[in-house]
This record gives sequence, structure tokens and C-alpha cells, in this order.
Amino acid sequence: MLEKLNPGTVTRIEVDGKSRFNYLFLAFGVAIRGFRYMSKVVGIDGTFLKGQYWGVLLVATAQDSNGQCYLLAWGMVDSKNEDAWTWFHTQLKEVIGDTDELALILDRAPSIKKAISTVFEKAHHGACAWHVAHNIRNKFKCADIMGSYWSAVNAYRCEDFAGYMIEISNRYPRVAKYLENEVGFEKWSRCHYPGLRYNIMTMNMVESLNSMLVNARDFPYVALLDLNPVTYHVKGGELEGVVDIFNKTCTCKEFDIDKLPCVYAVVAVHHA
Repeated sequence: MLEKLNPGTVTRIEVDGKSRFNYLFLAFGVAIRGFRYMSKVVGIDGTFLKGQYWGVLLVATAQDSNGQCYLLAWGMVDSKNEDAWTWFHTQLKEVIGDTDELALILDRAPSIKKAISTVFEKAHHGACAWHVAHNIRNKFKCADIMGSYWSAVNAYRCEDFAGYMIEISNRYPRVAKYLENEVGFEKWSRCHYPGLRYNIMTMNMVESLNSMLVNARDFPYVALLDLNPVTYHVKGGELEGVVDIFNKTCTCKEFDIDKLPCVYAVVAVHHA
């Protein structure tokens, strides 16, 4: 049904040896086509589901030209382990390809890092600058150095970056070594990044989506897959119409004959 109503949609479901649900991947055709005209920067993350059967909701998001969150693909897996991430990234690779123009932004969890390095061999991999900052605060207890850190993150010139790193090194040598050796300058700083990540230094686009789905995380799997209806019953005063958005029909017949949305269709699309 999805592939019929939304051409180009990619769906994948994997079950175990006893035909029990294991993994799911979904990318709508319209989202895949739209990504062709966007900056090739994709944020990838997962959030734990809280329903009876638990699991993890994985999302891959981009950012449109207006700076808005653009959901590219999502999936459901059993946990944030290397096998699940590898499966999800393999499906995602079929959708967005793997070129040196592609930038993948993620947190520094070992399982996702290893899986993404295995699947996406040509794309550049970057760290979320916010997650790096969070790790610095928790590991080194040095919130007062965050100003210099963020200046280093956003510096366009390497000489400016070097100046901010000197400030950090003079006050917290261990932090400087962590940023250079454990994380790597090329993963979190604008001027050292080998590819193109434009002005996208964090995974805010993914975190915004996770925040929007905070209540839906309690839903069962089937409810999470429930899509908006294509038929709407619209009432206004003494008049009413039943609109089928995809077939472009309405019981008032204006939509059918004129092929222009009637007043009921306009309301239906607004609430879709």
C-alpha cells in the first residue's frame, strides 16, 4: 500500500528464524526524491521505546534549505547494538548512496561508529559537537572552558582554531589531548573537517525529532506504523463532504470535476 500510494518508497522488514519481528526500515519515496536537492548532511541517532516490547527507534534526518528538520528514513530494531546499526545503515545506503560528498553526523557510541565505518566507506563521518561538549563536561568537570571550545568548533580559519586550542590547553591540558587524540580535530571542528558539513555542527535536527516523538515512544509498534488517513469527513455548518486526498475526490463533486481542491479538500489537507 505504501509503495503504491507513495512511489519510490523503500520498506524492509526482517524476522528471525521463528518468523518473529526483528528489524524494520522505512523511507518514503517523496523524502528520498527531496533529498536529492539538499545538502548531503545526514544526522543519525536512536531513541529507546518505552512500550511493552521495548526496542529502539532509529532515525536519519537531513536539513532543508529553510533550516527545518527533514525526516529521511527511520526504523525499529531490538537494541543499539552493532548488528542492528549495521542492518539499518545497509538499508540507508541503498536510499542515499555512499559518496565523498556525503557527511554523516553521529554521536560517539562505539557500536554506531564501527557499523557506519563498515557500511559507508566513502562518506565522511563527523561527531556531533554538542555530544563532544557533553562528554567534556561530564568527564573533566570544566564547564568554564566551553566558550573556548565552541569558538574552536565554529572557527573557519585554522589559525583562529589553533588560538582557541592554546587557550584550552593552557587551562585544561587533558581536555586538549582528548579533543585531539581521542575524538580527532577532523571530527568536530569546522575548519578541519575533510568534507562538507556546511553549518551543521550538531545533531539538533535529530534531537528535535526525538523530542517531538517523546509521547509516541510509549505506543506499540503497530501504532507507531499507523499512518494518517487518506479519507476525511469534513463538516461546516449545514454542509459536509467526504474527501479522498490521494484519489482527488469529494462527495461535493467539485474536486472530481474541476480537479482543483474544494473547500473541504483544503481543510482535509490542512489537518492531514
